[in-house]
Amino acid sequence: MATTTIKLTCSLVVDTARQLEKLATHWNTSKSGALRRAIRSAAAGVHSGHNEALDALDRLQDMLALDHDSAHAWADEVTRERKAGKDGSTPQAFG
Repeated sequence: MATTTIKLTCSLVVDTARQLEKLATHWNTSKSGALRRAIRSAAAGVHSGHNEALDALDRLQDMLALDHDSAHAWADEVTRERKAGKDGSTPQAFG
């Protein structure tokens, strides 16, 4: 069965074009093939609802092991430090 294709013309900045060429070489395919593969990969991530930034935030929060009260105490301390910095006084260390 034949695959229907659409000819597409686009403009890329030089760095992006070089990266596309490197991907094509790495994957042993044409630039069109590399672009198709990259688009499919990006679309799969978007459609899966997977968010790497939120995953990283979750890992960071787990590492800190802050409970609700500790998180609020930290936020209050940061607020006090910021206010103290505005009026010229020296903020005290959190701890």
